[in-house]
Amino acid sequence: MSELNKIALKIISNGKGILAADESTATMTNRLDSVNIISNEKNRLLFREILFSSSSMKSCIGGVILYDETIRQKSSSGKTIPELINSTGAVTGIKVDTGAKVLAGSNKEKITEGLDGLRERLIDYYNLGARFTKWRGVYKITDRYPSKLSISANAHALARYAALVQEAGMVPIVEPEVLMEGSHSAEDCFNKTSEVIKKCYDELELNKVELKGTILKPNMILSGSSSSEKLSSTEIAEMTLKCLKDNVPSEVPGIAFLSGGQSDIEATSNLNQISLKNDTNFIMTYSYGRALQQSALKFWSKDINNKEGTQEIFDHRAKMCTFASQGKWSENLEK
Repeated sequence: MSELNKIALKIISNGKGILAADESTATMTNRLDSVNIISNEKNRLLFREILFSSSSMKSCIGGVILYDETIRQKSSSGKTIPELINSTGAVTGIKVDTGAKVLAGSNKEKITEGLDGLRERLIDYYNLGARFTKWRGVYKITDRYPSKLSISANAHALARYAALVQEAGMVPIVEPEVLMEGSHSAEDCFNKTSEVIKKCYDELELNKVELKGTILKPNMILSGSSSSEKLSSTEIAEMTLKCLKDNVPSEVPGIAFLSGGQSDIEATSNLNQISLKNDTNFIMTYSYGRALQQSALKFWSKDINNKEGTQEIFDHRAKMCTFASQGKWSENLEK
């Protein structure tokens, strides 16, 4: 077993999932503004440190994805944030793309940037304590999109990123996200996600990426957020599993789903059904941001010094997600 494969398995085994706490300063400011909290470095750190020092970190969270600001910060105990995360048994990760920009040649679509200087940045992040990374490609669905150009350009960028990350001794999370926004059907989502994932693996193979030392972070197969079509969790699970079985090579150790705009309960319920119906060798788990943090953030905003109460809310959500990744969740547990 390679070192990279060991790291990947440590992050996603035993029902553990990934806490995506890699919101950029702009995104985190929007989240804090929405609950009337001033976004400054102190408050951003305070909220994140409360999560990183909660009890579910040991039992539920296998990895935490950080943003550049956070990986360089020190906790109130004097430990660096990576030291705090590592002390819980979780692995420290880092978002390394520099965001999605307008795609030249198809200006209604996005291409993720950040390859320039990435090799040097990865050395820095490794020395700061990171052992896995994240890069997100985004694709929108309409009658015209995603275009062949968007699918090809983003797959190429994801593969070049992944090759550089493995060269630096870290595990790349490959995140091609087909967005939920739109009025498309689940069938459209299935077809486009299949095309996107297949192209990603063609490019990863070309770039000689060791698939056993990667984690895939895809969207689930869902109808568009403004579509009138309503699928059950069972239908979502069946379509999602078919898409992954058809397009993800068997060497990939695991799949950590993004929540992609689903509510806490939807993201948990759908993951539970996927886990129950999982007839593959892939480990299925979660890599949630908002679906893990939002209820804790709302509670915390009422009294930013109520650490225990905030942790209780976060611990509950993390436990629910871990139950779901093992197919052991039920709505009764939410009470």
